[in-house]
Amino acid sequence: MWLIDQLAEQHILAAQEKGELSNLRGEGAPLQLEDDSAIPEELRMGYRLLKNAGFLPPELEMRREALEVKDLLRELDPDDHQARELSKKLSLLELKLRQAGMSTAFLHGDYCEAIKQHLRQEI
Repeated sequence: MWLIDQLAEQHILAAQEKGELSNLRGEGAPLQLEDDSAIPEELRMGYRLLKNAGFLPPELEMRREALEVKDLLRELDPDDHQARELSKKLSLLELKLRQAGMSTAFLHGDYCEAIKQHLRQEI
């Protein structure tokens, strides 16, 4: 065990004996650990740092941007010049996502509403 690990362990034990670690928020609750077993071990720390800093892989960044553009288009009049420009941008983002091997089904159709409507008709 490294010296720093031993010092940390000593401080933790001392705090436990004093009761400083009792009745903390989340005590006794299971830890929410992320499954990063699919990421090579030597890349895990780097990926976690990037994720915690708010960086996304390019494909997920494009997906986020496409969703934002789609939301903007819902608010605009379809005949508006800005709506036409955003529609072109959305088409380009969709093409890039497909080229990256990602599904673009999230941009087309609200399956939830269709399912609800179908279920209402059956009742």
